[in-house]
Amino acid sequence: MAANLVRIASRRAAGVVVRREMSVKVPYVDKLDYPAPPCRFVADDALSDESKALRLKEKGSWADLTQDEKAALYRLSFQRTFAEMNTGTDEWKYVIGGTGIAIAIAFLMYGFQKKFISPPLPHTMSQEYQEAQLRYNIKIRNNPVTGIASQWDYDKNEWKK
Repeated sequence: MAANLVRIASRRAAGVVVRREMSVKVPYVDKLDYPAPPCRFVADDALSDESKALRLKEKGSWADLTQDEKAALYRLSFQRTFAEMNTGTDEWKYVIGGTGIAIAIAFLMYGFQKKFISPPLPHTMSQEYQEAQLRYNIKIRNNPVTGIASQWDYDKNEWKK
């Protein structure tokens, strides 16, 4: 663990150092799990005269630098701070909205299919047929020990209480 901290603390030993002009395949990316990207956020050839002077001043004592200069140097090397990387995004709103729209479309498709495509229910699903089936099962004393016939009082002709 300590070796990793030393490796991260020293930018020269933080990993594979690649200049942007050497390779197009290594873009700058801020990551929480690897806080030292292989290249700086602002390339050396894109620096203004003030930034170049600040980079030269960076090589000296950091005690001579003001807080604003230290912040400017940080912004030249990194795009975002750890606090900015940890802030949430509004992506969850799009995920919830997209999920809601997908569910609504599914319900609309189900309703359309139920109304226009599906065949009507069979006659055995009607309330009258099911009541007639229940009367028939009671009449023939179907399953008299634990079934529906065990709950019917045949002397009083009503359900047991």
